[in-house]
Amino acid sequence: MTDVTTASPPASSQAPAPTRDRLIRAAAELFRNKGYNGTGLAELLAVAGAPKGSLYHHFPNGKSDLALAASTWASDQMLALIDAAFAPAPSFRAGAKTVCYKLAKLFDKQGKWSGCPVSATLFAGPENDAFRQHAADLFESWIAATARHAQRLGLPQEEARAAAENFYILLQGGWQLARVRRDSDVIRALHTQMKMPPQKTD
Repeated sequence: MTDVTTASPPASSQAPAPTRDRLIRAAAELFRNKGYNGTGLAELLAVAGAPKGSLYHHFPNGKSDLALAASTWASDQMLALIDAAFAPAPSFRAGAKTVCYKLAKLFDKQGKWSGCPVSATLFAGPENDAFRQHAADLFESWIAATARHAQRLGLPQEEARAAAENFYILLQGGWQLARVRRDSDVIRALHTQMKMPPQKTD
């Protein structure tokens, strides 16, 4: 999940990405927009500009292995966005607000209809334990990273964990509602609905 608030160098100045990277990024985009089952291998290879043999060279089990790699890549982008939002924040709520604004900008950039890259890839994929466990691990990494920032910003451990979980429940539901309404303001305002522990007073 790329942080679109940071400009990328012009395409002409970039060397072609390695084939494996092109396959992963093409898969992440297509699965996010069309889902795992809605994306065919021919389309995936065409978007990646890669021959069929290279898919099985890098991903022996083909599409399912690529889905795991693509969802991991997308999750890494989300983790980078989380760190970029919370690192300079003066409070957990302020960091959460920045996450919401960055994701709203990403939502607009993607055309207001793309799904969560992890959900669209793994929940719509094969019914197997590997996909379910990988999805659980990726979402847990988002919650854990956010909880660490919440603790650093002053919340006790249990409250930090609860606040992080609540935040991502809001984000997942909010993203779906934003897709239905085609309105990024749904995501932008999610931080105002967060459940936060009462502030301690002297």
